[in-house]
Amino acid sequence: MTIARGLEGVVVCNSEISSIVDGVLTYRGYNIDDLADNATFEEVAFLLWNGYLPTKAELDQLKEKLEQHAEVPKAAIHQLKMFPKDVHPMSVLRTVVSSLALFDEEAEDNSVEANKNKAIKLTAKIPTVITAYARIQQGLEPVAPKKGLGFASNFLYMLTGKEPTPVSVKAFDKALVLHADHELNASTFAARVTTGTLSDIYSAVTTAIGTLKGPLHGGANEQVMATLEEIATMDRIQPVIQAKLDNKEKIMGFGHRVYKNGDPRAKHLREMSRQLASQTGDTKWFDMSTEIEKLVYEKKGLQPNVDFYSATVYTYLGIPRKLFTPIFAMSRVTGWTAHILEQYAHNRLIRPRAEYVGKTNQVYVSVDQR
Repeated sequence: MTIARGLEGVVVCNSEISSIVDGVLTYRGYNIDDLADNATFEEVAFLLWNGYLPTKAELDQLKEKLEQHAEVPKAAIHQLKMFPKDVHPMSVLRTVVSSLALFDEEAEDNSVEANKNKAIKLTAKIPTVITAYARIQQGLEPVAPKKGLGFASNFLYMLTGKEPTPVSVKAFDKALVLHADHELNASTFAARVTTGTLSDIYSAVTTAIGTLKGPLHGGANEQVMATLEEIATMDRIQPVIQAKLDNKEKIMGFGHRVYKNGDPRAKHLREMSRQLASQTGDTKWFDMSTEIEKLVYEKKGLQPNVDFYSATVYTYLGIPRKLFTPIFAMSRVTGWTAHILEQYAHNRLIRPRAEYVGKTNQVYVSVDQR
């Protein structure tokens, strides 16, 4: 057998959802630059689920459904209040998303219509879960979703209790667009594996959340901000980064397995970080980030990926570091569910092989002779 460690370079399915060809990311054939500059997150969600951009009537209907399903069961809020205050929000999100299936009468219905409904329900409820737990951790009551605000704006409103500025909403909405899908990344593949068994959509999304939690996937942007906070000042960039390189430590937020000439999403996040730094009047994190970018490229030839500048974007929006990965899930659930729907439509159980390299010709010896 030829071993492809990490399945690198292995093509396991056909997909119409997203592609990465010659460093260009597309959703359903639309260049990510085009979508990031022009589309809203709700439009992109519709595109991923349905294969085409919505009409005005279809977009309005989707927005109405997202508003309709944004509230979570009272039992889920009670559950959030019972959790320890110091656990990672991704662990909380994983648990609550799993439990939401218990309150959905369509949970075990694997029809196309029911699964599309569940994709909308999950997308609508995850922001409410994230913001509710964030406020509970601070000893505050959750803020209920507000009709008419839009998806990105509502998240920021539920997190702070205040309606955000237009610049903040635009930046956050664009970040959600950029994170919505990324071909067969680890969490998406994990979701498809679960779906391949014909398990339900809640189980598949729970699988994806557990996979995204890891620092080599969704948790990377948390580590980026941790590094910036560790460095703290401009004059410490050179010695700290050099020490990490000398110790062969991975500099989080740089390089990508499928992009050899830079992640196309990074430039949009860099510009958003710049604009938000200007809006807040505090350019420290942005200035530090650009210096680190220059230094890492000079030393290692690596360019920033989607995680690097998303860390400062979220920080400028007043979002705590521990929420960075849950926000990733909040966006990526649209891509996950699109892939889940596609897997159901063309299903084959995903069952790879492993080359056995352990001992052979072993003979059982009874316990009293060992």
